[in-house]
Amino acid sequence: FKLIALYKAPQDPEAFMAHYKGTHVPLVAKVPVLQKVEVTEVLNTLMGEPGNFLLAEMYFADEASYKAAMKSPENAAAGKDLGLFAAGLPWRVANRLDDVEGPAERGLFLWRLGMAT
Repeated sequence: FKLIALYKAPQDPEAFMAHYKGTHVPLVAKVPVLQKVEVTEVLNTLMGEPGNFLLAEMYFADEASYKAAMKSPENAAAGKDLGLFAAGLPWRVANRLDDVEGPAERGLFLWRLGMAT
């Protein structure tokens, strides 16, 4: 199971990255059952909407693990932090299953909503 977060360019990229690397990533690393995180700086948008800045991909063993992680206090702390340094950014969050049953739309925005709880 893979969770994808796409961030738009912040007003102050250096301050954003300093907080992201120094505070947010260590909080995310504490989320239980999270297997791996890959963070990619977007240098250029070849197609689609311009202004993308950062892509974070979070991997879980399966959907049950993902759901458990989203309900954890560690995830709540990461979500609270996200609201502090990325508030007002039009970021998007999505997830993808290997074996999707039903419409793909059912997987959209789960991480953002899960962190608000």
